Amino acid sequence: MQPEQVMERLRATEALLEGHFQLSSGRHSDRYVQCARLLAVTPVAAEVGAALAARLPADLDLIVSPAMGGLIIGHEVARARRLPFYFTEREAGAMVFRRGFAVPPGARCAVVEDVVTSGGSLLEAAAALRAAGGVLVAAAAIVDRSGTAPPDFGVPFVSLLRLEVKNWEPADCPLCAAGSTAIKPGSRHLGQGKG
Repeated sequence: MQPEQVMERLRATEALLEGHFQLSSGRHSDRYVQCARLLAVTPVAAEVGAALAARLPADLDLIVSPAMGGLIIGHEVARARRLPFYFTEREAGAMVFRRGFAVPPGARCAVVEDVVTSGGSLLEAAAALRAAGGVLVAAAAIVDRSGTAPPDFGVPFVSLLRLEVKNWEPADCPLCAAGSTAIKPGSRHLGQGKG
């Protein structure tokens, strides 16, 4: 799947929003990627998951995603590769494995997210994975909107689309200066960071 095909699917599913948004980092932007809309269309979710799975190393044992944003795409990547899928959740502010998920010691794993900005969620999921005895070998996302310097996961990072999204500190936001009010479209509360 080529980047222009991913962009076409984002637009067709109305997952690429335009307006005035407050990102989970607190910064403001004129565009927002809501991959939940893309992934709600199950044939598209399967297609995107298979495309992302094809870019990961061949010798994986497990796919791991941070809840919430990574759940559907992580599952689709794992399904395409016929691998188990586990996810991390926040407990007392930290990403942990719950629900009886036990990472096999030495399991070769990839962490998968829908959108990466700062990489925080993937880094937290990777830390939980390592603490559980897994070996991180790759990181992946549908959309990389991190800017000119993608986060350093210490392993290869792949995405289907690199998207430049302008963003500003609220005090410097030209949309605020023009009298517009930012909305918070994300799935998390402000301050927890978005991967």
